[in-house]
Amino acid sequence: MAEIARLSGCTDWIDLDFVERQRTPERAMKLGIQLQLAGLSLSNTVSILDKLGVERSRKAIYDWGQKANLQPIDGRSPNHVALDETAIRINDQQFWLYAAADPDTNDLLHLRLFATTTTVLTEIFLRELRQKHNVESAVFLVDGAQHLQTALARAGLRFQTERDGNRNAIKRIFRELKRRTSSFSNCFSHVELQTAENWLQAFVAWFNAPN
Repeated sequence: MAEIARLSGCTDWIDLDFVERQRTPERAMKLGIQLQLAGLSLSNTVSILDKLGVERSRKAIYDWGQKANLQPIDGRSPNHVALDETAIRINDQQFWLYAAADPDTNDLLHLRLFATTTTVLTEIFLRELRQKHNVESAVFLVDGAQHLQTALARAGLRFQTERDGNRNAIKRIFRELKRRTSSFSNCFSHVELQTAENWLQAFVAWFNAPN
């Protein structure tokens, strides 16, 4: 499986500068973070590290991923940007996950959680995306959602309606994201909003990392 293959790839994208004490070997910490983002439960991650001679609690391993503050790399210049949103539940409340991806490379460019979907929030998302990447010349691929089209038009960005084709990349990414949550569905349980967003940003860094 693709997610398993990533576990043997480069780990330079994981920054462990937050570590104050070298109680755990860096290689084990990076593996623990990779296993979490690949969708393994904390209990199973504990078991795997234990077999490698590294005994750590579920909380300690969970904290590694949070403290690492992993972020996707800025400065991309895509020719196309697939733009979409999907419903994500955090505990008993529904949020909307906005995402932008480069369909030519399948890299995620930007992710954000919002309480609803509006033109104003889409404009905020686009402003953040433009601050991170050079998308001024890109063609945005969107579905029929009016708030997406209106926000793009106000921002002076080119777009075209496309329900399938290159937009399938973002649909595959959404399926992968939803499979990674604690319930292997589309629900984060027993977490704060910021915790969920930190996890999502770390997922982007893992997803874009070279194999």
